[in-house]
Amino acid sequence: RTSDAPDAATSAVRSALSSVDPGLPMYATQTLERVVDGSVEARRFNMSLLSMLAGIGVLLAGVGIYGVVAFFVVQRRAEIGLRIALGASAGSVLWMVLRHGGRLALVGVGIGTLLAVLASRVLATLLFEISPTDPLTYGVGGVGLLALALVACAVPALMAARVSPLRTLSGQ
Repeated sequence: RTSDAPDAATSAVRSALSSVDPGLPMYATQTLERVVDGSVEARRFNMSLLSMLAGIGVLLAGVGIYGVVAFFVVQRRAEIGLRIALGASAGSVLWMVLRHGGRLALVGVGIGTLLAVLASRVLATLLFEISPTDPLTYGVGGVGLLALALVACAVPALMAARVSPLRTLSGQ
C-alpha cells in the first residue's frame, strides 16, 4: 500500500529488491487494481455487450408498442371521431387508447417475465451477488417496461384525443 501513485512505488520496490539480491529478476510488475481489472475483463465485456443489446431491445420494444398503438388509432379513427361527435371527452378517448396499450403491455410483461424466469438458469453464470430469480429485479424491470409502454402509448393517445369528428365523419 502506498499513499503515492502506485506506479511511482514500483521503482522503490525494484531498488529495495536489488539491494537484497541483485540477481533477482523482477518483471511484469503491475498494481493490484490492474490484476483485478484483467481478471474480470472478459466478464465486464460480456456484461457491457449484454447491457447494450438489452438497451437496444428496450428501445425496439418502445418503438414497436408505439407502432401497434398508432396503428390501432388509425384503424379506429372513424369510431373515435364518432365517439367525440357524440360527446365523448378527450380524456375518455385518451383513457381508452391508454387502456388498450396498457393491456397489451401487461400481457407482454407477464409472458416476458415467465420466459425470463425459465431462461434464468442460463444467465446464472453471469450474475454476481444476485439470485437469477430475484423478485426485486423482475419487479423493477417489469415496472420500467410498463412505464415505457405507457409513454409509447401516450403519443398515439394524444393523437386520438385530437381527432376532428367533422373531418372523420366527412371521410377526410
